[in-house]
Amino acid sequence: MTVHNRVQELYQQWITDPAIDESTKAELNQIKEQPKEIEDRFYRDLEFGTGGLRGVIGAGTNRINRYTVGRATQGLAAFVNALGAENPSVVIAYDSRNQSPEFALEAAKVLAGNGIKAYVFESLRSTPELSFSVRALQASAGIVITASHNPPEYNGYKVYGSDGGQLVPDQAEQVIAAIQQVQSFADVRREKRTTAEAKGLLEWIGQDIDEQYIKTVTSVSLNSDIVKRSSSQFKIVFTPLHGAGNLAVRAALKTIGFSQVVVVAEQELPDAKFSTVKSPNPEEKEAFTLAIRKAKEMDADIIIGTDPDCDRMGAVVKDEKGQYFVLTGNQSGAIMVDYLLSSLKKRGQLPNNGVVIKTIVTSEMGAAVAKHYGVETINTLTGFKYIGEKMSQFEASGESTFLFGYEESYGYLAGDYARDKDAVIASMLICEAAAYYKSKGKTLYDVLQELYVRHGYFLEKLESRTLKGKDGVEQIQGIMNNWRNQPPTEVNGQTVTKIEDFSQGLYGLPVENVLKYTLADDSWFCLRPSGTEPKIKVYFAVRGTSAEAATEAIQGLVSSVMSRVDQ
Repeated sequence: MTVHNRVQELYQQWITDPAIDESTKAELNQIKEQPKEIEDRFYRDLEFGTGGLRGVIGAGTNRINRYTVGRATQGLAAFVNALGAENPSVVIAYDSRNQSPEFALEAAKVLAGNGIKAYVFESLRSTPELSFSVRALQASAGIVITASHNPPEYNGYKVYGSDGGQLVPDQAEQVIAAIQQVQSFADVRREKRTTAEAKGLLEWIGQDIDEQYIKTVTSVSLNSDIVKRSSSQFKIVFTPLHGAGNLAVRAALKTIGFSQVVVVAEQELPDAKFSTVKSPNPEEKEAFTLAIRKAKEMDADIIIGTDPDCDRMGAVVKDEKGQYFVLTGNQSGAIMVDYLLSSLKKRGQLPNNGVVIKTIVTSEMGAAVAKHYGVETINTLTGFKYIGEKMSQFEASGESTFLFGYEESYGYLAGDYARDKDAVIASMLICEAAAYYKSKGKTLYDVLQELYVRHGYFLEKLESRTLKGKDGVEQIQGIMNNWRNQPPTEVNGQTVTKIEDFSQGLYGLPVENVLKYTLADDSWFCLRPSGTEPKIKVYFAVRGTSAEAATEAIQGLVSSVMSRVDQ
């Protein structure tokens, strides 16, 4: 059967399937004269990757909707039941996106239909609180309905294991196999909400877990005494970017003593359209436009922003001219590593077997900082699930003590209460660090410059190309094949000294479609298709003797590599 015929067959099946509601069928009938749109919606099943589903909301097999969510949950239910727990349960959280509450309830009803208890948050909550809750409630698994910082038309479905970490590849493969056994939507077993509640298979949760979570997060605070003494003079502007971080971040800051916290009013409340920003992503400087305006009005010391599901945090600080400077994820990470390790050392609490964990595309600056304090840094593949997996291994073996985990894409975690990046604790720590250094007469920008002088001028850049649809998938694969099959011997005047193809399962890490090239001057670049967006990402890093030298080096490296990528 040709791809075209298969697409048309699936399209007709959806239109005629009695298990599919009339509004979904009406949506599909509206595109009956649009063959390209039909193809994009049905040429494949929405891929369940190692983290779960993520896609555009809409009808079709390659879209996220109540049917693809239901099918995925039926597969997850089979996986959970196969674990053999006496009273299996799953915690479900969701963020502010379109249909997030509906997808969360659909997942709960399917779990109940399979005899599994669902703990569902009564309103939107952050991804890291979901990770914490799975551990706190000793659940078998967790689900969070979110598409993180993707555009408004997206939503997603992330799955967590019993340790509170995102599923790693071997677990995900078992869930994928179980999903593939669900041949028809009629095979999806679901219970009515009222029946599930009456049977005790659907329980709504909220405030009690919130209180436990905030208490645990704030217990990681290192200098709350200084925060409380300087609170009236230290001003914070915070934007949750219309997402789930609003209440939790403010609660954590208040608990450790910050009293001058102003929330950007236009971005405080949930808004599935994210109408005040082009992208609800603290990695993008434009996301801070309103926050910077507010900070200038009140002469704030720091600005923090969190993404819709509150697992990523961005910070903006004053530079030497008093202008607001947006820190990169790598810069914030290095500052927090230094603050955390230096504070523990001063207290005599730095463990001999402490480790920092980062990803292979994250700057080496944090590793240089950790080495300064005698702390080892471990690299993992991209994705916080791999950091969480290492944490659980350390917890079981006792071989190392986890101190801090982070990735260049603005994800950070300190403490072992969760197994995913947490913008709540990151917001707390970076504000605490800023208040601590202000008491010493410094800004975080001053601290960053001191770290550059001590460890070298590390500079990083990320380029990405968005290539949507079936053609885009093929283009991305073509780029990877080109670099893999015809590797360069010289880039930007520097000899290529090392090629790492992570699709070969290097260093005992899982297989991943990533290529990393190291050059003679220790600069490097890395090509990686995004696992959650229709993008190919290219990461660059250099280490210079001065800011000017680093800037010149990275400009040349980016130009040289991207001219080939864009051919």
